Amino acid sequence: MSATLPARRRLATEIALVLLLSLGASAIWSVLQFIDLNTRPAPIGEQQVALNPSRSERAWLDLAYQLTGIFLDLVPVALVVWLLWRTRQPHLGALGIDRTRPGRDTASGIALVLVIGVPGIALYFAGRALGLTVDVVPSPLDAHWFTIPVLLLSALRAGLTEEVIVIGYLFERLRRLGWGTWQIILSAAALRGVYHLYQGVPALLGNIAMGVLFGWLYARTGRLVPLIVAHVLIDIAAFAGYPWAYATFPALFGAG
Repeated sequence: MSATLPARRRLATEIALVLLLSLGASAIWSVLQFIDLNTRPAPIGEQQVALNPSRSERAWLDLAYQLTGIFLDLVPVALVVWLLWRTRQPHLGALGIDRTRPGRDTASGIALVLVIGVPGIALYFAGRALGLTVDVVPSPLDAHWFTIPVLLLSALRAGLTEEVIVIGYLFERLRRLGWGTWQIILSAAALRGVYHLYQGVPALLGNIAMGVLFGWLYARTGRLVPLIVAHVLIDIAAFAGYPWAYATFPALFGAG
């Protein structure tokens, strides 16, 4: 049942504010970066984007930058949790989060990694081969003693931010606005694709496809934890496994 007109306006304003404090802002920056990359003399396939770059040559300051960035990125997640918190259990039922099936949710998330991870890698290499995807250059794993722990925290941050906001929060709020299931799925997937556009059109399309799959699964099951688990594991592979592969097999990535 949709909300009254004043309630709808309030919900729409709330959604806009939450997104502009989080992934909506990322989408805007991503579009600007995409325009920037495509208006340079060099083709986009010959350009590079740093993945989890160092913020300072001084180790202690780099660590402070990284941890502060992770903390601030999680503030919108905390805001969404506060907005949708229920006094009765499950407190985060509106987000599709509870503790009734931890083992099954984790196993489902691991299975999703296999479904999404391999096609995602193939799409990246196809985009590189066609000159449609930027060269994503990772930071070396041995840059500092804290590099790997920070990368793991960054993967957790990304999984929580994207799935809690783009899936859990938007589904709950847009349903209250009277949106249909596929309207929500496609809109959330489009947002997911746009804030990855800075990597190139293949990344846009790949993340839209991932968003459609995640949205469809969430609409069917109402379970958010498997999506978070899958996203975190995929990003651990991207943030930690990719730098290892990039350094070990540079020719494969066109870096040799």
